[in-house]
Amino acid sequence: MPVTDLPFLDIDGDPASTRVVVAMSGGVDSSVVAALLARAGYDVVGVTLQLYDHGAAIHRAGACCAGQDIYDASEVARRLGIPHYVLDYESRFKEEVIDRFAASYASGATPIPCVDCNRTVKFRDLLATAGELGASVLATGHYVRSAALPDGGRALFRAAEEGRDQSYFLYATTAAQLARLRFPLGGLTKPQVRALAAEFGLDVADKPDSQDICFVPGGDYTQVVERLRPEAAEAGDIVHLDGRVLGRHRGVMHYTIGQRKGLGIASPDPLYVVGIDAVQRQVKVGPRAALAVRTVRIADVNWLGDGPFEDACAAGQEVHVKVRSTRPPVPAHLAWADGAPVVELAVGEEGVAPGQACVLYDQGAGAARLLGGGTIVGAERAAAAVAQVA
Repeated sequence: MPVTDLPFLDIDGDPASTRVVVAMSGGVDSSVVAALLARAGYDVVGVTLQLYDHGAAIHRAGACCAGQDIYDASEVARRLGIPHYVLDYESRFKEEVIDRFAASYASGATPIPCVDCNRTVKFRDLLATAGELGASVLATGHYVRSAALPDGGRALFRAAEEGRDQSYFLYATTAAQLARLRFPLGGLTKPQVRALAAEFGLDVADKPDSQDICFVPGGDYTQVVERLRPEAAEAGDIVHLDGRVLGRHRGVMHYTIGQRKGLGIASPDPLYVVGIDAVQRQVKVGPRAALAVRTVRIADVNWLGDGPFEDACAAGQEVHVKVRSTRPPVPAHLAWADGAPVVELAVGEEGVAPGQACVLYDQGAGAARLLGGGTIVGAERAAAAVAQVA
């Protein structure tokens, strides 16, 4: 694939005199970004974040950029002939991501640590470091598209490969950050990226993608949560919506809205987690009908759309939303209720969990523009669902 066919940085200036910092995780995606920009003639500097002490025991929690990953990133940089720095971000990663992750589960919510990592350590802090290194922009291996707007700003759009799109996890990126961020892989597919890695002769060309939360090797997040917030592992009652106590649970950290398996209770009809009361240590269950919601309350909104967010809500702007990263966007509109923003869904959605993100798009598929989003703080059941439960 010719370099000239790829929309690299979309900034003026001679590449040779334009410094670009590439966030290198040691994976194939960020390695290909560094290789593409180096081949295009940019002054590339690779930066890898060390997010935990390599000498620490596993109980301190692992991280996406540790051990083998740091070695792989340094080897890619060596092969490309670019400077490479490893920065110790352990303390800020723990404070901004791991501690918040544990606190969220302890409160009965279901967090998204990747969102917190992107908006703090990766973009806020790493952009500051890129500026200190004299870089014009910071480039990453995220699968999302960035493009200039007529007014001089920039917007984010869903990636070309629907199954790889990471825009859901980037909704909290601010307009000021977008001005200095670039995502060269947004128009490519994963097979194309791996083919480019092989073309460059990178040893990470066939490196598997990480499937776990980066600081939870093996996927067992409960060990991290229990160590930091032991109250999240305290047992309590499993209570039916009709008030019956059906059994005991192992701690609120083990449950999320919409969960059916692993409840450990006998029932002639399928039951699902429909609510979590961390204060009372109760896990509330009910029929599937109780999961359907039509109104989603959001907080900590980041708005990337045109005009003020308040105006969009007042006008009932039509949007498409994702309430889970794996869900397709569904039609909705913005509104105000009791002085706070809400999203009114056209069709009831199941499994809407506090702590997850409600991400807003201007359309449902294709090159949809990311309009922003917020943290889900509550939801109201659809009228039909209330009737069925009653």
